[in-house]
Amino acid sequence: MAKFDDLKARTKSFALRIIKLVESLPKTLTAKTIGGQLIRSGTSVPANYRAACRARSNADFIAKLGIVEEETDESAFWIEMLIEAKIVKVELVTDLLGEANQLTAIWVKSINTARGKTR
Repeated sequence: MAKFDDLKARTKSFALRIIKLVESLPKTLTAKTIGGQLIRSGTSVPANYRAACRARSNADFIAKLGIVEEETDESAFWIEMLIEAKIVKVELVTDLLGEANQLTAIWVKSINTARGKTR
């Protein structure tokens, strides 16, 4: 259970960092559009992870964790877009992007373990 609690805290921290990043973006149409996408995907990570922790079966857990994986990876994509569009400096979001990539790897590993195979 401690592992689940650690990841609940880690995903909530990730979402809070996303919120702070989006709030700091310039008020341009592009930044608002990408920021809106990022806030939706980033804040859905902890919410969907909590739902996965309450899954009723292994299949339900795998399905819900699959959503968490998608949302975390999508968050990484939007952070990359902010960098590549030169809206934020890479050094300001390197840690956050790294966290998104680490969490995505954790979800992939967890799904594979739950499935009993590697992907």
